[in-house]
Amino acid sequence: MQYFVSKSFEKQFKKLPKKLKQKAIERLQLFVSDPMDYRLDNHPLTGECAGHRSIDVTGDMRAIYKKVDERVARFVAIGSHSELYE
Repeated sequence: MQYFVSKSFEKQFKKLPKKLKQKAIERLQLFVSDPMDYRLDNHPLTGECAGHRSIDVTGDMRAIYKKVDERVARFVAIGSHSELYE
């Protein structure tokens, strides 16, 4: 699957520490090769985020995306669980 990122995702990504940036890049590469890999814990969101999906970057870090079509995803946010969902 291919992906692109929103401006808000870029801003949030730039604020991450170097180790988290590297981990996020690794997870996005895994997403490209297999979006449903069990390590990503790819799952749909509900409530205000309905229509979006989330993947795990680390234990508490998530990346949120929305499918544009069957082959393309648009990542819209990255951050800790509490930053994104509260």
